[in-house]
Amino acid sequence: MKLDGKIAVVTGGSRGIGKAICLYLANLGATVVVNYVSRPDAAEATAMAIKDAGGKAAVYQFDISNSDQVQGAFKKILADYGRIDILVNNAGITRDGLIATMKEEAWDAVLDTNLKGAFNCIKAVSRPMMKQRWGRIVSITSVIGFAGNAGQANYAAAKAGLIGLTRSVAKELASRGITVNGVAPGYIETDMTNALSAEVTEKIKSEIPMNSLGSVDDVAAAVAYLVSDQARYVTGQFIHVNGGMFMG
Repeated sequence: MKLDGKIAVVTGGSRGIGKAICLYLANLGATVVVNYVSRPDAAEATAMAIKDAGGKAAVYQFDISNSDQVQGAFKKILADYGRIDILVNNAGITRDGLIATMKEEAWDAVLDTNLKGAFNCIKAVSRPMMKQRWGRIVSITSVIGFAGNAGQANYAAAKAGLIGLTRSVAKELASRGITVNGVAPGYIETDMTNALSAEVTEKIKSEIPMNSLGSVDDVAAAVAYLVSDQARYVTGQFIHVNGGMFMG
């Protein structure tokens, strides 16, 4: 797979799964726009890692939940590069809590970032991609969006909404040479899972048929396939990267 000459925007690209996606796409030849909100040091480190490996990257700060910021940022990216070929909606947050005690602010924050944020970015790239008659949009959803999870009603709702958004936009844009798909990770080794106790980690593994956590590169590889020419006839689909934890 080669992505030479392609311009890729990855939201939340400064660490974890987002960073792995940035590195993977850059390694395949794409110029990667690394988006961040509040961690410029981490975003710059991702961009530097790409450049040190001989790739091309730039850092753009904008809050995906703010439509004005998104429109302004994508207008600047288009001015700087002339096109946007790939959008990876990766940025997301959690505000966990049981539904009986969940505050409205926690619900709104998660829906605004995880669902509305993806909507804002897809809307911003849809017209440029339609003019190009080529584009790849991939959204990172979650096993939780398919299976649900106690204490994560807001997160599950946002990720389930992202599934419906992906399938609807796939139908709208298919005739213009644009594919729209999703990747649904299960439990992936990141800073968040590394902070869990050994007991909790073993309990999680016991619920996964492959008895192990996934790696960020497992997710990045799935994204890379979906944005490649090899996946030109794949749209409205989801790749589950979860070790068999959920089979849908």
